[in-house]
Amino acid sequence: MGKSRRTVQIVILCLILVLGGYAITTSVSGSNGKPKEGDQAPSFELLGLDGQVHTSDEYQGKAMVINFWGTWCEPCVKEMPALQAQADKWKDKGVQFVGINVGEDQMTVDNFVRQVGVTFPIMLDRDKNSVRDYGISPMPTTFFVSETGKISTIHIGQLDLDTLDAQISQLAKQP
Repeated sequence: MGKSRRTVQIVILCLILVLGGYAITTSVSGSNGKPKEGDQAPSFELLGLDGQVHTSDEYQGKAMVINFWGTWCEPCVKEMPALQAQADKWKDKGVQFVGINVGEDQMTVDNFVRQVGVTFPIMLDRDKNSVRDYGISPMPTTFFVSETGKISTIHIGQLDLDTLDAQISQLAKQP
């Protein structure tokens, strides 16, 4: 009885060591599936506030600013006017803005968008598939994606008008 119990304990300890080693290795090596600058931006297929399903393929050949946000996130709400101002400024220059709302219902998001005056496309990530694919943790998080679909810059946290303008100017110069 004692010998059998000891064997089980050793097997469990070995499993813990192997899994722990794997977790540390993947964390250190950065192969946790989270996209990085220079990677191809993950694709998405999401319901828009317009009632249509939209995919990232619709925006091929355009530079993109993809912003993950929520109405409950104070920095997200504060940066929305700056995003709208930049969307207006860059819309005729080949830069597409897309807001991806994280997990909220359509009525809440629609009311917020109308109240703030957002006109760029807003998508609903109800199941948080895009959040997982993009590795979003804190919000807001904004991805600047080149015309070729590669991630140029990832900005975590609230953007102000000047930072946003500088990032988009840089993005617009990239092939």
